[in-house]
Parts: sequence; structure tokens; C-alpha cells
Amino acid sequence: MDIGIDLGGSHIAIGVVNNKGLIQEKIEKRILAKEKENIKNIIEEYIIKNVKEFMKKYEISKIGIAIPGTVNENTIIKSVNLNIENYDIINALKKSIKKPISIKNDAKCAAIAENKYGCLKKYNRSLFLTLGTGIGGAVIINDKLLDTGDLPGGEVGHMVIEKNGKQCKCGKKGCFERYASMKILKDNLRNELGLDEKTRGQELFDIIRNNNPSNKNYEKIEKIVNEFIENLAIGISNLINIFEPEAIGIGGSFVYFEEVLLNRLRTKILEDNLLFNKRESVIIETAILGNESGIIGAVI
Repeated sequence: MDIGIDLGGSHIAIGVVNNKGLIQEKIEKRILAKEKENIKNIIEEYIIKNVKEFMKKYEISKIGIAIPGTVNENTIIKSVNLNIENYDIINALKKSIKKPISIKNDAKCAAIAENKYGCLKKYNRSLFLTLGTGIGGAVIINDKLLDTGDLPGGEVGHMVIEKNGKQCKCGKKGCFERYASMKILKDNLRNELGLDEKTRGQELFDIIRNNNPSNKNYEKIEKIVNEFIENLAIGISNLINIFEPEAIGIGGSFVYFEEVLLNRLRTKILEDNLLFNKRESVIIETAILGNESGIIGAVI
């Protein structure tokens, strides 16, 4: 057994993974905005406490952590959504956890898992995007991640889709994830409808699914969703034009909104003259492993 940890911009999930890539047990928590002021302690305390609990119940061989942003063998070099730079997370954890620990970019972990066990396993050339607090990405060709050398690359969330657009935490303006991450969609809905931060994703999904012209907020909700889909389609079509993948996989919390967003997205990409090489269809698959792909991929 191994322990996979998915450290997101707004959550921490820890799971015990068997040798077939199946999660035996999982625990997770949301990271609230106020907790980010003390984020390193929050991360360390939660991971150490729960890893030790799992180690009492299972024979654990190793631990892998999926992390948003740029990482090397031991260190989070930069994670803008966690507001962390140059954080030697492995040595911090090894003071309390006496097992091998490794870290990888979260989108790449998810892509590896979906390529081996999930929605991309039947394709030779694919793109994988994680839509959550930010947007991460990975390119897989013949079962291998695109190798970009010393830096992991794949930072598709920070390609600019709007010149002089919204300020991003990375320091640039107009980044893709400032317009098309799931956090942006959720925050825009909460703000427009006067809902607080604790309003769960399921409630927001229901608001979109049940929206109809008789709803007093119908036009507001449609405007927010349509703008989100338009921006997401622009970013994905740019990637299709560059890589010409057989398929695109999408993970993160987008998976839970598939019913209300996916068909709109496919239609927008195909009908809005966004593709250089015209297609009759575009294959977009949501992660079969759901939001657990990062946990599983962290230990592959």
C-alpha cells in the first residue's frame, strides 16, 4: 500500500492506494481563505496527523504528494494558488514521517493516472487539464509525459488569453486561469447571487442545472456560465491548435459539473471558429478517476 496526497489550492486529500490503483480509504478537508495565512503549518499538521493514522492501519511503502505549481525533487519552487515559494516540504515532513516521500506537479499526477487507468488509456496523444482553484496541464505522447527538462512546464493556466486583463497571482495579467478555473466560476456565481464562501459546489451545480427563464436570476446565471464557457473554449482551442491531440481529458472539480458544462464546451469549441484545423467533433473526456486522480498519480 502507498499513500497519495492531493494538495490543492483549496483542499487537501489523503488516500491509501493499492497496487491496482484503487483507493482503499480517503480523508480530505477544505482549505479556507483564512487558513492560507498559516498555510505551511496547516499542510504539515494535517498531513502528519492523518498519515500517521493510516500507517497504524496499513503497511505503507511510500508517500507521494501531488502539488499545484512548479516543484523539483524536494521543494515547492512556486505555487501561486497556495502562495508558497521555495518550501522544502519533504524535509519538513520527514521530521515526523519515516517513509520515502516524493512530490510531483498535480496536473501531471492526474494525467499519469488517467492515462494508465482512466479516461485517456485508449489514446496515444492527449492533453489533460485540471480545473480547480487554478488550471494545470500535461501533454502525454505514447504513454509518456512531454519532457521539458529541469522545469516541469505544462503551466497552461498561465498562458495569456486577454491582453492587459485581470491580475493573476503569478504577477502577469490576463492568465487563462483567471477566467476559466472552477474557482472563478464558483466565485462569480457566489458574488453575483450574494452567497458566502461556504456555499458548496453541489449547491452551485444545482443552481445552474435548475436555472430556467422563470428564475429571477436566470439572466445573471446564464451570463456567468456563458462567459466561463467562452473563456474555457478559447484556452482549450489554443492548446488543440498547438498539439492536435486525439483527446482532451479534464479533471478537478469540473468533473462534478460535467452534466451542465461539458456539452456547452464542446459546442462552443466547434461552432465558434476557434480551431485552425476544422474538426467534425472534438473528444473531451472527464476524468474517470474523478478528483482522486491526483492521489493515485502521486504514487505511480
